Amino acid sequence: MDTRGTSLTGRRALVTGASRGIGRAIAVLFAQEGADVAIVARNAEALDEVAAEVRATGAVCVVIPADVTADDAPQRIVDEAIAGLGGLDILVNNAGGNSFMAPLHTMRYSGWQKTMNLNLDSIVRLLQAALPAMIETRHASVINVSSVAGTNGSPFMSHYGAAKAALISLTRSVAVELATEGVRVNALIPGWIDTDLTGFLREDDGVEHAVIDRVPMKRWGKADEIAQGALFLASDASSFMTGQNLVLDGGLTANP
Repeated sequence: MDTRGTSLTGRRALVTGASRGIGRAIAVLFAQEGADVAIVARNAEALDEVAAEVRATGAVCVVIPADVTADDAPQRIVDEAIAGLGGLDILVNNAGGNSFMAPLHTMRYSGWQKTMNLNLDSIVRLLQAALPAMIETRHASVINVSSVAGTNGSPFMSHYGAAKAALISLTRSVAVELATEGVRVNALIPGWIDTDLTGFLREDDGVEHAVIDRVPMKRWGKADEIAQGALFLASDASSFMTGQNLVLDGGLTANP
């Protein structure tokens, strides 16, 4: 019987948005499971803290301070990751987020554009930079971190929901394109997770209750719980899985 596990020994992973929250948890867990890791975020000081955790496991860690939305960033990020790791087997497109709520008819278009650039456009450009090298490995995994905001309606966050929905569609299309190239592409879909990026939802008790009351498990998810899903998608445990959504949301999307 084939008992494939979640070891990442010998794998080389690039994780964006790795200075905190879900990205940090993923980077550290991947290292614990044997991967060497390149970590990307804007905050160099915070990245150094994550790098110390990664290196404490014995893994190689390449630190790449960068804003993924900058014009020259995607190719530079990939080049530095490959140079430091010796190749690339796993790409986790985790950088993203949303910092405001507004009805569409009053939303500034600049806010819409900024959200799309961070949550979708930067990922397209990272994929274009990374996929040639990943195809060469014939044994690679791309994990695009989307959100339940992209699977259901997202009132007052249409900008964010639209970007994350587009990322799910992109995941499926690219997965089919690469299915015979040795590259699997899946979407990881967290629900409402207790991180800095969802802090604005907890600033008002009424908003927080409205969010959590719809979650059947009646709590915020944890970054470590999402990291476990990423580990499954990165490893041979999901070797026959591509173009799919792995939803970790406490039952939120099971609601009618």
